[in-house]
Amino acid sequence: MAWIILVIAGLLEVGWAIGLKYTEGFTRPIPSVLTAGCMVASVWLLGVAMKSLPVGTAYGVWVGVGAVGTVILGIVLFDEPAHATRLISVGLIVAGIAGLKLSSPT
Repeated sequence: MAWIILVIAGLLEVGWAIGLKYTEGFTRPIPSVLTAGCMVASVWLLGVAMKSLPVGTAYGVWVGVGAVGTVILGIVLFDEPAHATRLISVGLIVAGIAGLKLSSPT
């Protein structure tokens, strides 16, 4: 269950990272409130997952899920570049997440 919670926390990290773009410097109230909500929920769920997962594993996976999701949505939503070097780098992050999961004692 901790892994599911951790992935949800990572997805909420994607939500707040992308949400920051829509807040326009926290000048737009609705995107700002939604982004702040995602921030709080993401960190809270990370803390819940850390009750049973090692801190380095949990934090690494949380950041990795957030980074991969944010890059992918940046490509899709904001026409950010999707060249080979960038995609290979994202693949390496995914490999790192998988390695942390496979080497985790829980």
